[in-house]
Amino acid sequence: MTAKLRIDAKDRQIVRALQQDGRLSNIDLAARVNLSPSPCLRRVRLLEEAGIISGYTAVVDPKAVGLTITAFIRIALARHDREVVAGFEARVRDIDEILDCYLLTGEADYLLCVLVPDLDAYENFVRTRLHGIPGITSITTNLVYGTVKTSRVMPV
Repeated sequence: MTAKLRIDAKDRQIVRALQQDGRLSNIDLAARVNLSPSPCLRRVRLLEEAGIISGYTAVVDPKAVGLTITAFIRIALARHDREVVAGFEARVRDIDEILDCYLLTGEADYLLCVLVPDLDAYENFVRTRLHGIPGITSITTNLVYGTVKTSRVMPV
């Protein structure tokens, strides 16, 4: 975040609209939030500069691209010194199959969200990618067999 920005109700409307459809033209966005195009664009640029809007992306259906297995993996580290933690986090950032990595409280230290094509690929992922990371003391996996809700739209 490059600047501190206090957002108002109109900014929140803009953020909600862009979360729902990041491909809206400025003209369509302005109409949707009841602003003229110039002030709308100015607000969007300020939201981007402040880091409130940090980017735009396409939402891809994992199954449509052959990623049929979603696994949530809890990781516990043997030690929590700076070297082990930094090493683990650096390795995780470089593994494409890991979509998200969260630092946790409780029994596990991290929660990973992993996408792979099938169970053979999952086994290979654990054996060749995770087991190769120093400092891991336990790996606990939950496989997803259905999705009730998934969203990247934040309630702003």
